Amino acid sequence: MIKKLLPYFKYLLLAILIYLPLFEFLDSLTIQIWDEARLAINAYEMLNNGNFIVTYFEGEPDMWNTKPPLLIWFQVLFMKILGVNELAVRLPSAIAALFTCITLLVFSLKYFKRFWFGFIVVFILVTSSGYVNIHASRTGDYDALLTLFTTLSGLLFFSFCEKKNIKYLYLFFLFTALAVLTKSVTGLMFLPAIFIYSIIRKQVVPLLKEKHFYFGLLSFLVIVFGYYLTREAVNPGYISAVIENELGGRYLHVLEDHDHSFSFYFNNFIDYRLTPWHLLVPCGLLIGFLIKNKKMNRLTLFSFLMVSTFFLVISNSQTKLEWYDVPLYPFLAIIITNFIYYIFDLLRNLKPINKSLRINVTPFLFLFLIGIMPYLKILDKTYNPNRDKDFYEMSYFLKDAVKGKYNLNNQYLLYDGYNAHKLFYLNILNDKGTQISFKNWENLNPSDIAIASQNHIKQYVEEHYEHDVIHTEENIITYKIYEKKQ
Repeated sequence: MIKKLLPYFKYLLLAILIYLPLFEFLDSLTIQIWDEARLAINAYEMLNNGNFIVTYFEGEPDMWNTKPPLLIWFQVLFMKILGVNELAVRLPSAIAALFTCITLLVFSLKYFKRFWFGFIVVFILVTSSGYVNIHASRTGDYDALLTLFTTLSGLLFFSFCEKKNIKYLYLFFLFTALAVLTKSVTGLMFLPAIFIYSIIRKQVVPLLKEKHFYFGLLSFLVIVFGYYLTREAVNPGYISAVIENELGGRYLHVLEDHDHSFSFYFNNFIDYRLTPWHLLVPCGLLIGFLIKNKKMNRLTLFSFLMVSTFFLVISNSQTKLEWYDVPLYPFLAIIITNFIYYIFDLLRNLKPINKSLRINVTPFLFLFLIGIMPYLKILDKTYNPNRDKDFYEMSYFLKDAVKGKYNLNNQYLLYDGYNAHKLFYLNILNDKGTQISFKNWENLNPSDIAIASQNHIKQYVEEHYEHDVIHTEENIITYKIYEKKQ
């Protein structure tokens, strides 16, 4: 019985190695400001208003976040199953990351017939700090789901060039459409690499002569434009907002002070997002291009084109945000694996070692030694995330209130700035019967009970109102307001 189960042990081991970084403590951080909070509110309002075409924010069509709602649909589904909470918001990203790992493993098994190549690729991916991170696999943002679809579409096109199977061509168009429905035009940013690879592999003319190419393209256009035109019909002005925000605004102009040098993403790889694996990228390219293995040569060329063209596009963008590089990690993992697998295979086939040892454990010892520190580092990051306690102090306070630690009924929250990450918890509290809302600290009334954490608001309240402090929790103060000072 044990011997029969032994071949499956490697799959169990890989499943555990994947599970811990992707799913453990997924709900420990509060909802993060900006994108995750915005999407969480979009999903919450869609859950309540039943409008699955137009996303809403505070009761109005959301014309600031103009991405299609595919991710939001998944978040709504999990909210229906699990309730409105952090886990429901983040599970779609974690599951997308899991399926990205499965995609890379299955591709390795089908293309190379090598489990351990796929094992290493997946291991590199889940130990890359830029991938197992907020705004990627660990929070409810677009990028993990986008990466799943761009990885699938890229590898399917590569597989089509290898086998000329029309099924792969149709699937390429399908997953490219899903990438666009996830994060708009970003889902098309690998197309330059795919076009260049088509030229190198002399596939452009055959594709233009292939009727299924046009059927696939038509299906892509129907899916993508079907959504955009439907939303424009029920939400006039939507397409204009998309053009302004996504097709020119972010790329041609610096938005929200996200102005960085051309080397921004390269420096991030070296400093923390791909350490220590970045050191092996040149080695992986060298092995991938020089080894006498045509399959590996072609896959390396394809992965290099996917990485280099996407990298150049985002590096030339005027607006740069660190998580724009997330779709690169699966293809970087393939390149890095070229070198690690080469050493692994070399150790596995060394005759002196195989003769002297009953079981040649040296290749697995090599994998353990090269992988243990990156894995422990990513586990530490997962188990002890950077909570940014000062900035999110009020969010953790509200999260504890949701759990029943504090009674905030008939109280007001005083907060200055973008508040979607606070609004998420106020919505949950209201649904539980707790009456709490935001209020302007300059317009408080006698008998109001007001909660504040920002110093300038606390200073204003204390200088302008007769009050009592009825509760303190570190920097959070709850005031009982009597009257305005004369």
